[in-house]
Amino acid sequence: MSDFTLNASVRNDLGKGASRRLRRANEQVPAIIYGGEKEPQPIAVEKSAFYKAIEEESFFSSILNLVVDGKSEQVVVRDLQRHPFKQLVTHADFLRVDATHEITLNVPLHVVGEDKCKGIKDQDGELHVLANEVQVSCLPKDLPDYLEVDISEVELGTTLHLSDLSLPAGVTLVDLTHGEDHDNAVLSIAKPKVRAEEDEGEAAEDEEEGEKGEE
Repeated sequence: MSDFTLNASVRNDLGKGASRRLRRANEQVPAIIYGGEKEPQPIAVEKSAFYKAIEEESFFSSILNLVVDGKSEQVVVRDLQRHPFKQLVTHADFLRVDATHEITLNVPLHVVGEDKCKGIKDQDGELHVLANEVQVSCLPKDLPDYLEVDISEVELGTTLHLSDLSLPAGVTLVDLTHGEDHDNAVLSIAKPKVRAEEDEGEAAEDEEEGEKGEE
């Protein structure tokens, strides 16, 4: 897991007006921590480190160290509210993490081996990514930054599903706990659409010429 530490302070001045004033000062982001046995706590997160952190993909699938007025808490990001047209985060929601309880979180899929893929390199197929992330459940210590999908040996016409993914120890895919009907596709190697249409057109022409020949 990646190591992210954010500094924050308890926020006592609440309400929409207070949040606007906080954002206008341009030094902190309004946020809240909730979950566990503690009450929800409004906070203000130091802006520059926070904005730098959210540029990292792994930030959203990591256990974060949130230091609030000198006291550290383990959290995950649950939601970010963004301005409708400005590049601004208007509010952040953090969920407290308990080391002894499983958490559910979305983690990204990283496709590797595309340059060696049989279906692409040798069979002129193309990669179709059908899911960019999956939902996992695990103890905080087992949370992966991402899941890797190696397609080096995948051939043309193949579709990989959730059940084909390799999982680290202690990690389960939430969808698969709901039954086989939820074994969704994550990627496929297929003929390029244009070429497939051309092949169908040529087949139709051959069939038409064959019919004329019989006449």
